[in-house]
This record gives sequence, C-alpha cells and structure tokens, in this order.
Amino acid sequence: MVIGKVVGNIWSTRKDEKLNGIKFMVVKPLDENFNEKGEVFVAADNVGAGIGDTVLVTTGSAARISIEYKEIPVDAVIVGIVDSVEVDNV
Repeated sequence: MVIGKVVGNIWSTRKDEKLNGIKFMVVKPLDENFNEKGEVFVAADNVGAGIGDTVLVTTGSAARISIEYKEIPVDAVIVGIVDSVEVDNV
C-alpha cells in the first residue's frame, strides 16, 4: 500500500463504460516523514476522500479486489482515509 495526499480530482466525459460512476482523485505519494515525494497518480476513490485528505492506496491487482466488480480497469484504489499516524523513530 501507498500513503498519499489527495491533491486534485478528475472529471472525464469520455471513458470506458465500466468506469461510469467511479470518482477519480489525483494522489501525491508521501515519504516516511509524510513529505510529498514522487509523481502524482490517479486512483479510483472507494471511500469518499476529498482534496487534502491523507489516504491509503492499494495498487496493482489488489486494487481491483477492493472494488465491487473485478473487471473494472483500475490499477490504484483509495481504500482508506488516514485519521492519525504514530511512528516510533528508532
């Protein structure tokens, strides 16, 4: 899984019909100190996340498992909104 921050959303009027009704968000990955790192990516939103939320994202084949219909063509899905994080820096 990836921890990221939602930085935007996407609207698309033309898309694969299997994607109808799915909300798409733009996510920026976070590093171990919760600083933004890497390139943004698009994730289907399965939990109602909003811009500014810190989220858990599953990717690859595991992403499709979290969606109701396994034949939907997605490779990243927001599966949780982070309320708090506790890290023991050893």
